[in-house]
Amino acid sequence: MKKGLVLEGGAMRGMFSAGVMDVLMESGIEFDAIVGVSAGAVFGCNYKSKQIGRTIRYNMKYIKDPRYCSLRSLIKTGDLFGREFCYEKIPFELDVFDNETFIKNPTEFYVVATDINSGKAIYKKIDSANKTGLEYMRASASMPLVSTIININGTEMLDGGIADSVPLEFFINKGFEKNLVILTQPKGYVKKKNHLIPLMRISLRKYPKLIEAMANRHIIYNNQTAFAEKAEKEGSAFIIRPSEKLTIGRLEKNPETLKAVYELGRQEAVKNLDKIKEYLK
Repeated sequence: MKKGLVLEGGAMRGMFSAGVMDVLMESGIEFDAIVGVSAGAVFGCNYKSKQIGRTIRYNMKYIKDPRYCSLRSLIKTGDLFGREFCYEKIPFELDVFDNETFIKNPTEFYVVATDINSGKAIYKKIDSANKTGLEYMRASASMPLVSTIININGTEMLDGGIADSVPLEFFINKGFEKNLVILTQPKGYVKKKNHLIPLMRISLRKYPKLIEAMANRHIIYNNQTAFAEKAEKEGSAFIIRPSEKLTIGRLEKNPETLKAVYELGRQEAVKNLDKIKEYLK
């Protein structure tokens, strides 16, 4: 039986997922594969490298650093989240990512990005958090309007959540029979149409398929959460999500708020831990 971990994005709502994942790691729960979207990718890689606590640690420490995330970085580099600081300085110097463990761990790790020319999802298996691997993770988390377009070998990409926010169907189609799905919105949440679409039609006019995908994103997302709930009833998914809407901004700058949401994730995981273990048996 193949077991998968599916991680939704949501920028700093991903602190909830980080809390859940740390409890799972502390409990020795392993998966055959992990798939992460946006924050689910850049935070979820720590599961494969077995670095409990790393996500909340570096985010609390550096969230106020303008090199990490700031308007200054956006104006200066075109990226709200600074590429050099987030994807070089932190993982290689300040809070070192354990790439050796990541490579040796047999758990497969996939990230989702969106091909901006086709508007379709790209599912990339990452075997090493080297420069190319980190670029795919960065592509997965690169939000339109506040990020530069990522070009890897001629493929132009942005945020994976545009095309596939909850890639459960991707894993089910790959033969994963039991999937733990971590969502960052509560039950009953309905995504609405993005009010920035008119601006995107101007700034991203070279990419009509991307704009089309963005315009339909709320429909796709709502269908995907409905698919996950149906899969849960059928036994191919177990959903963990906040019990109520998280009081955290997508670009939250308060370290204590990050910690509070992280703790909510831990609490939800502890509350469901026996059920998760039973489900994954």
